[in-house]
Amino acid sequence: MPKLASRRVVLQLAATAAILSAIPFAGPAVAADPAQIVQSTAQQVIEIVKTKTGADRQAAILSVLQTNFDMPAMGRSALGTHWSQATESERARFLKAVATAEAKAYSERFGQYGGQTLTIGKVTPRANGVTIVDSRLNQTSGQPIKLEWEVRNDRIADVKVEGVSMVMTRRSDFNSYIQNNGGKVEPLVLELEARAAR
Repeated sequence: MPKLASRRVVLQLAATAAILSAIPFAGPAVAADPAQIVQSTAQQVIEIVKTKTGADRQAAILSVLQTNFDMPAMGRSALGTHWSQATESERARFLKAVATAEAKAYSERFGQYGGQTLTIGKVTPRANGVTIVDSRLNQTSGQPIKLEWEVRNDRIADVKVEGVSMVMTRRSDFNSYIQNNGGKVEPLVLELEARAAR
């Protein structure tokens, strides 16, 4: 079965690395302060990478995604106009498969923690309860990478890497896949389910 094309692999890897990179935050997993939500989420993933491997790591990352990220809203946004065309069954299967496939992909990409750090910068409240948390990913080699985290209702709704939205990148990939497979959502759902099951 054909795989989804990824036109911004480097940016996606940087986004996953961003979740790994934060100054340790001692406190509850979910905090009211958006900057602390970002730090806490990153610290949870750091601990997962340090202590878990294989299926245990994937399950733990899936739990972080489901708890700290607004996966239903991100999934709906990534599916774009095709959301309204999908049946209720396709929507439910899509949301489940995309979360599992993302957890699997991130689990495989993370490898070992490489000592990156995340420096939190400006925190900007916006309309509709959205807060943007600016940060920089400091790498052991190379220039820092600019990251913007969108936080809404105490959950992460998107991550922009050097201005490129990961949700919009997924939307572009998903739309392309759907268009190349008869304009239907079902082939995308089947592909995501297959990826999640591999």
